[in-house]
Amino acid sequence: MKIRNPAIIKWIGFFGALVIYWWGTTLAVRVRSLSGKPLFPAQTGFAEGSCLYAFWHENILTPCGYFGQRDIHVLIGEHADGEMIAQIAYRLGFGLIRGSSTRGGIKAMRQMIRASSGNHIVVMPDGPRGPRRHIEPGLIYLASRTGLPIVLVGIGHDRPWRLNTWDRFCLPRPFSKALVIAAEPIHIPEDAKKEQLEEHRQRLERMLNELTDYAERMASN
Repeated sequence: MKIRNPAIIKWIGFFGALVIYWWGTTLAVRVRSLSGKPLFPAQTGFAEGSCLYAFWHENILTPCGYFGQRDIHVLIGEHADGEMIAQIAYRLGFGLIRGSSTRGGIKAMRQMIRASSGNHIVVMPDGPRGPRRHIEPGLIYLASRTGLPIVLVGIGHDRPWRLNTWDRFCLPRPFSKALVIAAEPIHIPEDAKKEQLEEHRQRLERMLNELTDYAERMASN
């Protein structure tokens, strides 16, 4: 059943944000980077400027409960459930960009290019419909047009529950461990040709899968 009533959607957003925030406070989250230097805006000593963060759609709960701030803009699809997700993300402290590669894609790309000046952008490159753990070309194109470095983020949890969805959506167990690990920022050349963009896409997809696999292996340690 699709919920369309704006008042109900706002209440769901309010209570959903409360639940996710509480859930996040129960997790023992470790934040690391492969280079050893701070790569997330909330970390002391962060000096990278605006970045384009990318992690898999299935792991959205932990970042939502941990990293919310208004200069981080999140791309949220315009599919039927997008408004509820947008309400939750906004109440958790994020800026919003609406659209996806399948609906509102051009509008979303323009918004992200405008928002890239002085803000960070978060993209789940396999959302909202998959295939799972596959990077769509939009992420690479956006990085080449904005000049923002891509920071790949692998997220792992200790024995999480998983839903029977296309992305095997991850539900961290309350009071469990989580590991969020960032790779060194990657720059995509502004003048990259179509073939070069595809080469970067394949390389980053492989890297993000490896980083996520590593985070999953290390999360319980």
